[in-house]
Amino acid sequence: MIKGLWWKLTGLGLILFSIIAGQLVGVPDLPVIRETIRNLFYHVPMWFTMFAMFGTSLVYSIKYLSGNKLKNDIMASESVYNGIFFGILGLITGMVWAKSTWGDFWTNDPQLNGAAVSMMAYLAYAILRSSIDEKAMRARISAVYNIFAFMLLVIFLGVLPRLADSSLHPGKGGNSSTMEGLDLTMRLVFYPAAIGWIIISYWILQIRTRKRRLLQSVN
Repeated sequence: MIKGLWWKLTGLGLILFSIIAGQLVGVPDLPVIRETIRNLFYHVPMWFTMFAMFGTSLVYSIKYLSGNKLKNDIMASESVYNGIFFGILGLITGMVWAKSTWGDFWTNDPQLNGAAVSMMAYLAYAILRSSIDEKAMRARISAVYNIFAFMLLVIFLGVLPRLADSSLHPGKGGNSSTMEGLDLTMRLVFYPAAIGWIIISYWILQIRTRKRRLLQSVN
């Protein structure tokens, strides 16, 4: 029990550290964003964690298509649901940040619109799964769709915003990135935050997959 507990406690410790230190450390006085740069410790780790979950889901979808093992479908689908949860947290923290820096919770920005489209693609995945009763067909169609959804995620969040010349988002449209303003002190808070949330997301994934397997064994 102790052997499998250390990484969970490590994740909790890193998150607790980042939450507290994120409010106490000195931050660069960057134009426009000012003190709101502290949201970097909370907003960006949500996106990192979301990508980790969706990436995990992609891997298990491919594994399912190559072997048709139900356990891989469970891992893939639960990773998507976990990713959606952290994606929603990323949207909420981003909207709070946008209100402070841009004066509105949502603007017609390529990065924000791309995030919205990506989340809708994965919400459609959940709807698709719920509409198919036969297990094998549901797993196979979901796996194929999941690969497509991940491609959309990369395009709408990784490619198109960087090509746009009108984005307000830091690091896009010619704007300087908030990551460029990270001094050593901020990096010592940001990276533990990102690692901590990713660790916790895998802990949540472990709990969810165990629950699914128990329920399916009962049924």
